[in-house]
Amino acid sequence: MSGCVEVVKTMKKIMILVAGVVMAFAPMSASAARIFIGGGFYGPGPYWGPYWGGYPYAYGYYAVPPTGEVKIDTKSKVDEVYINGAFAGTTKDMKTFHLRPGDYNIEVRNAGTSELNEKVYVAAGKTIHLQPAL
Repeated sequence: MSGCVEVVKTMKKIMILVAGVVMAFAPMSASAARIFIGGGFYGPGPYWGPYWGGYPYAYGYYAVPPTGEVKIDTKSKVDEVYINGAFAGTTKDMKTFHLRPGDYNIEVRNAGTSELNEKVYVAAGKTIHLQPAL
């Protein structure tokens, strides 16, 4: 009888170990489709920016990946901005935004009609100006 109890305890430990390994690798596969919108350095203060706690780089400032800037030159505040097919916000909030370097499909829509649909390459430290049709 005690042999069965030991087998059950061992199996339980193995199942917990396997569950831990699966949970450790799940965030890596889920993060591949995310789009970073943000920029620059955050600070001062130990709890500002995307990194919480500790002082990994310098006192009070935390480094984030270098980004490029996209500016949408329009007077309309109700146009919808889509990045790679995903809704990112309206031009009221998204007139200027930062993206990691790479290729993006930027689309600006007003009442369902596309005013701008452009594939752009965002380079670190550079600004791209987009002008939708009026």
